[in-house]
Amino acid sequence: MSQSETQEKVQQAQPSVGSIAAHRPHTVSAPVSDLDPDLDADLDAYEETQDGRDGSTLPQGRFLDRERSWLAFNERVLELAEDPDTPLLERANFLAIFASNLDEFFMVRVAGLKRRIATGVATRSASGLQPREVLEMIWARSRELMARHAACFHEDVAPALAEEGIHLVRWSELAEKEQARLFTLFRHQIFPVLTPLAVDPAHPFPYISGLSLNLAVVVRNPVSGHRHFARVKVPPLLSRFLEASPGRYVPIEDVIAAHLEELFPGMEVLEHHAFRLTRNEDLEVEEDDAENLLQALEKELMRRRFGPPVRLEVEESIDREVLDLLVRELKISEAEVYPLPGPLDLTGLFRIHSLDRPELKYPKFIAGTHRDLAEVESASAPDIFAALRQRDVLLHHPYDSFSTSVQAFLEQAAQDPDVLAIKQTLYRTSGDSPIVDALIDAAESGKQVLVLVEIKARFDEHANIKWARKLEEAGCHVVYGLVGLKTHCKLSLVVRQEGETLRRYSHVGTGNYHPKTARLYEDLGLLTADPQVGADLSDLFNRLSGYSRRETYRRLLVAPKSLRDGLISRINKEIQHHRSGRPAFIRIKVNSIVDEAIIDALYRASQAGVPVDVWVRGICAIRPGVAGLSENVRVRSILGRFLEHSRVFAFGNGGEPEVWIGSADMMHRNLDRRIEALVRVTDPGHRAALNRLLETGMADTTASWHLGADGEWTRHATDADGQPLRNVQEMLIDARRRRRGTATP
Repeated sequence: MSQSETQEKVQQAQPSVGSIAAHRPHTVSAPVSDLDPDLDADLDAYEETQDGRDGSTLPQGRFLDRERSWLAFNERVLELAEDPDTPLLERANFLAIFASNLDEFFMVRVAGLKRRIATGVATRSASGLQPREVLEMIWARSRELMARHAACFHEDVAPALAEEGIHLVRWSELAEKEQARLFTLFRHQIFPVLTPLAVDPAHPFPYISGLSLNLAVVVRNPVSGHRHFARVKVPPLLSRFLEASPGRYVPIEDVIAAHLEELFPGMEVLEHHAFRLTRNEDLEVEEDDAENLLQALEKELMRRRFGPPVRLEVEESIDREVLDLLVRELKISEAEVYPLPGPLDLTGLFRIHSLDRPELKYPKFIAGTHRDLAEVESASAPDIFAALRQRDVLLHHPYDSFSTSVQAFLEQAAQDPDVLAIKQTLYRTSGDSPIVDALIDAAESGKQVLVLVEIKARFDEHANIKWARKLEEAGCHVVYGLVGLKTHCKLSLVVRQEGETLRRYSHVGTGNYHPKTARLYEDLGLLTADPQVGADLSDLFNRLSGYSRRETYRRLLVAPKSLRDGLISRINKEIQHHRSGRPAFIRIKVNSIVDEAIIDALYRASQAGVPVDVWVRGICAIRPGVAGLSENVRVRSILGRFLEHSRVFAFGNGGEPEVWIGSADMMHRNLDRRIEALVRVTDPGHRAALNRLLETGMADTTASWHLGADGEWTRHATDADGQPLRNVQEMLIDARRRRRGTATP
């Protein structure tokens, strides 16, 4: 739900369905990573027609446009907000997620596209569209979606909230007592931090920061009669909606606008209009000198604040003369101006979703300890090491508790006197991370602690620089990965002295070591004491921290060297199994899939008769159901209360199913410019469970969106009789409750 994109405040604990993946400082950031500009996507020398090994030629036009696909993903988020069966405050939350996702899309994808067009390096995309065509499509499609988004809020969600006693009102709707109360609040808490900036020959047009909410104010000097323009920035650290009285909330810009005379004493305030600017906030860091990477990134973060504009949102009532001034001074085109009904910036609805009204939200779910770690729930922590000596443990978050599994694994390792070393990757984590605390405790107790901190994790750069320095000060060995590559793999390795031998305990996951988002993101993880996995992680950490050039592993596939080729090799094997009459299938669950080589391999498998199922949350460039090309390919998408974030790759393998889980999406950046890792799942029960999960997600009886050959997604939420289809997330919640004897009847 890009569902990238990390939150410290209540509104920060919302998944950017998205990322998603995702994935900014005030929203969950995993889905944001889905929006990497992926500059090589348009520059790869990947031909539009590729000859197969059997001499076949794949047709042109076989790839869907990735930008249109991302917008379709955010439309699915919007459909959840529009759905009256979604709990009311969750509908408000999805409206906020939609807005946050779109902010990130413009900051990264649109900004990157504009930059490539301006520098003349953009070429025709894999979908066949010219760069300018893609940009114009984005402008038109995003305008339609933003209009739908505003209509959903004004015509549906806001009135429904009012019926439940949650009134989102404008200043003119407030009673006199409410206005008086807010005036007091304004004088004491808002007025002192406001800075009106005039525009005249002595005052140049002020810098407008990205995503800031502003008031364009026109005042007149009563003596000279001259009109003047001024800008007032809405303080970003204050609450977006202010409580005028119990259950009644007004946008903060309305409170400021009602008291502009306090900011311009002696002047006549003629008009005011809210506006909001989106800037290019992508990073371009030169990594020629790894020792200076930290300093270079800090400088680039400062530069990012001054990126060029890519979108201007204005209230639709704005005066034309004022709008012309903004367009001229901001150097933005008319096509990038989005007039909308106020209030602007509905990411503020995260604040409304945080209200304590549980009856208007999804029923509360508290994850329990995985049964293989503790057969009986108790107040005492399970002995993770003893459990792993008995069996591998396959975790499925948030249905299995992160705190009593992965977090407990690292905390026990930090406290255990027999543990000699801990090695850990950190891509994103929370501001008060118990993972970081455990690593610091381990280092301070004399253990060898190596931490790979990815300081280039998008929109978490400041936080990761902070944690890198804190870890270094505690005595941890902190490294920043390999020059030119982001380290995105999710790995933990614990080395423990047991008698005369050393035993290695490992965790390989699909999600970040982030205790807060682990309650909101759907992810998988493997805890194991298997010597092969331990040896693989030792080799991989040596590569990340030293000069190892190892490219092959025992139970891992690692990007950028072996992952794409390893998956394509397995896809091709399924073709041979099918032709030989042996069981063959391909099942993939990812956040995004756009890599042309992977998609072409899937097309050829489909042409050979191999059934191909793809469960994708966000971007998908596969065109399913095309006769002679992909009639054996099905693509589904599931969005819901949790952000679907796990990556799973399953193959029939002639009757002995092979299953992999890990950190990699099927994107150019993941396969070519990141360190990613997949681990092969060997336990037969675990393989069967993962295949059941994939089958359930793809079943026609499960609520999902289906992708058509034309690139359009169709929601399937009810059966032919109008009865709701199965909700896979609710099924998994109920399965865990039944296990603990608390299932719903």
